[in-house]
Amino acid sequence: MSIRVYINGKIVGPEEATVSVLDRGFLFGDSVYETLACFRGRPVFLGEHLDRLERSARHIYLELPARGLIEAAIQQTAAATGEPAVRVRVIVTRGAGAIDLDPRTATNPSLIVIAQLLGAPTAEMLENGVAVALAKASRVSATGVSPKVKSGNYLGSVLAIAEARQNFPAANEALMCGASGSLAEGATSNVFLVESGSLSTPAIDVGILDGVTRTKVLALARSQGLPTREESFVAPERLFSADEVFLTSAVRGILPVTSVDGQPIGEGKPGPITRRLWNFYQQLMSEAG
Repeated sequence: MSIRVYINGKIVGPEEATVSVLDRGFLFGDSVYETLACFRGRPVFLGEHLDRLERSARHIYLELPARGLIEAAIQQTAAATGEPAVRVRVIVTRGAGAIDLDPRTATNPSLIVIAQLLGAPTAEMLENGVAVALAKASRVSATGVSPKVKSGNYLGSVLAIAEARQNFPAANEALMCGASGSLAEGATSNVFLVESGSLSTPAIDVGILDGVTRTKVLALARSQGLPTREESFVAPERLFSADEVFLTSAVRGILPVTSVDGQPIGEGKPGPITRRLWNFYQQLMSEAG
C-alpha cells in the first residue's frame, strides 16, 4: 500500500513524516481535520469538506493556511500514492509552542495531508451488511468541544469503538447517543433508519457532526421522492424495530447495517431502499469524482 504524507510543503513516506513533540495537535488535540475520498486524482465534494474545515477552525480560533494551498496539497499527495482510489486526511494543527494551554504560544500552524488506499467497504460488506453496537459513551464531548467541530479531540469515539468491540467483537461501528438519550451518530459515521418507507436520521441539534455524505444522501432521497425526517429525538430502541438501517461517511459512502447488538435488523440483509440509495449515491460519486 502506498502511503504518502505532506508536511508543510514536502511529500514523504510515513517513515519520514514527523512532527515536533511540542506540536499542540500532539499535546492537546489542538487541531482540526477532514477525511475525504479521491478518485482518479479528483477529490470528491472538496468544496463541502473545506467549508467544514473552515467552520471547525473558526470554532477553535485557528487560522488556516490559504485554501488554494490546502487544495494543492490534497491533489499532490493523492497523486503521489499512485492509487486510483484514495482516502485523504487533511489535518491543521496550531503548531508547536510552549507546554502551556495558552494558544498564543503557537504562531505557525502545521498543514499535514495523509493519503492512502481508500479502503472502501468490500463487496461482501455491501452484499451482507455489517454489525454495529450501541455504546454507553455519550457523543457530547467532556472537553466542551462542540460535536459540530471536527477536531483532534476524538477520545470519546475511540472509547466507544473499544467498548463496542469488547462487547461485540464483530462490530464494524459504535453508535453513540446524545445528552438527551437520543440516538446521535456513529463514532465515525452518521446513521439512518428506514421505517415504513420513510427515512429518518438524528437532527444536527441532537449534537452531531454535520456529515457531508449525510447531507448528500438526504438530498438524494428527497430527489427520489422518499419521505425524510431529521429528528431531534430518536429513541435508540427504534433501531431494533426499523426495517433497514445504514451508515454514511466519506469513505464508507452508504453502508448497510444488518445487526445491532447481535440482533438482526429487518430481514437480516440490506433492504431495498438502502440498495436503491446506494446505487444513486454511486452515480453521484462517479459524477463528482
